[in-house]
Amino acid sequence: MKHFPIFLAVAGRRIVLSGGGHAAMAKLRLLMKTEAHLTVIAAGIAPDIRKWADQGKLRIIERAMAPGDALCAALFYAANEDDAEDARVSEIAKDEGALVNIVDNLADSQFITPAVVDRDPVTVAIGTEGAAPVLARAIKADLEARLPPSLGTLARIGKSFRHAVEVLPMGRKRRAFWTSFYFGAGPKAFADQGEAGIIPALEALLDDKIAATNSAGHVDLVGAGPGDPELLTLKARNALDRADVVIHDRLVTGEILELARREAIIIDAGKEGFGPSMKQAEIDALIVKHALDGHHVVRLKAGDPTVFGRLDEEIEALAEHDIPYRIIPGITAASAAVACIGQSLTKRGRNAAVRLITGHDTKGYADHDWSALAVPGEVAAIYMGKKSARFIQGRLLMHGADPATPVTIIENVSRADQQIIATTLAELEPTLTQAKLEGPAITFYGLAPRDAAISVQNIREFA
Repeated sequence: MKHFPIFLAVAGRRIVLSGGGHAAMAKLRLLMKTEAHLTVIAAGIAPDIRKWADQGKLRIIERAMAPGDALCAALFYAANEDDAEDARVSEIAKDEGALVNIVDNLADSQFITPAVVDRDPVTVAIGTEGAAPVLARAIKADLEARLPPSLGTLARIGKSFRHAVEVLPMGRKRRAFWTSFYFGAGPKAFADQGEAGIIPALEALLDDKIAATNSAGHVDLVGAGPGDPELLTLKARNALDRADVVIHDRLVTGEILELARREAIIIDAGKEGFGPSMKQAEIDALIVKHALDGHHVVRLKAGDPTVFGRLDEEIEALAEHDIPYRIIPGITAASAAVACIGQSLTKRGRNAAVRLITGHDTKGYADHDWSALAVPGEVAAIYMGKKSARFIQGRLLMHGADPATPVTIIENVSRADQQIIATTLAELEPTLTQAKLEGPAITFYGLAPRDAAISVQNIREFA
């Protein structure tokens, strides 16, 4: 972003505008919605601006702007429709400490004025940094149609009631109260009784929430997918939007964590094979603690939580404390990775089953039915297989697997730095050693990239 969006406090402060024509009127129509003290300075003043002055909405100084006119101004608009005059008055305003906007001159402006959807005190500001004003207007029109006029009334009266709601614990329970009001009790009361019905509706809703028995929070066990935020499910996205606490794995990408509610507590509970990690018992205790504190906890796991995610251990910890939970599945790495190489996990005439196996477990390298895997046509997706590659290669060759069996390794599946390595079982090692992969990787035994799919991929050929 070249412009950082903020809401500037202008109530009771000066806003000065130089110009008295059509460009000035366009800005003033928006500025008059504020509680600022408006001053218009120009040698020639349009009749509409004079009328607004007569109505007490602004003050006029009918002459060219001079030094001292922008003193103590929070904002200054140059709207003279004359480049030289706009440049002159802008320098005066800058010297006197005002932030300057020059109409139709983005490059020399210190701030821009967004398109605004006004449901005072709810306002939505839309900006395109001058790139697409037509798009900003289209978005504004869409939002105007979506947001009912009563929204501002509900927000204004709700604001006056906020102190009363402080009797509820912060976090999930307070948010649940306001959600019930703004999307249920409030609109219904306004529709039935008008503005007079809103305070009674707030009081009745608060009584209900206070009377409700205290309960533990809620835990969502969420699959974050392989890393691309666009592969996150809608249900997972909604859970992140409501979470008080997000406890995430090491492999969850920063782009996905950015989708969490800004006020949420973000906790890294990363685990790394054969490396430093938080013990599973510590993670379980962390989830339970925050849930018992009444929080909505999202336990965010890379891929799908039901695939090598130690899900059962966390469920058992929650069940032991009677904490409600739900499982929100994600796209597992095998599904995302096989799509990247233009293949499918199963194929008629090739394999009627696919094995999802792990390269290592809590005891070290994981053992499997190597004889069954060595049969021609078998397909396996190997998770956490980088460090165990030589072990897997040796076991399969020992049990008669064809050395020419295709093997594909995909690093950083679905991410911008995704890398695909095509090799064979015989060359699995030293291929991985030579590749020096640093990111998470999944290995496909029995699958090679389809030619049509690899033309746009970053593929390295070995063997």
